[in-house]
Amino acid sequence: MEKQNIYTLVALIVLTVLTAVFSHFDSQISFLAFVILVLSAIKFLLVFFRFMEMRKANKFWKILITLYLVIFISVIGFTL
Repeated sequence: MEKQNIYTLVALIVLTVLTAVFSHFDSQISFLAFVILVLSAIKFLLVFFRFMEMRKANKFWKILITLYLVIFISVIGFTL
């Protein structure tokens, strides 16, 4: 396994642990839900660009997926 993939895997594990820690807090539920959504979006982008080899894809697909994710998180965040 490449060194970059190991770093990405460690980052994904750390983000998963952070998500689990934030899910156990009781105060300000809407803010914590937004934080968990953002952490999940970061995890998605890490998997998308590193393990699905989308770094080599056309720039259109990179922008489209990232823009969709930002709009999705924004809409969910504003409705909380």
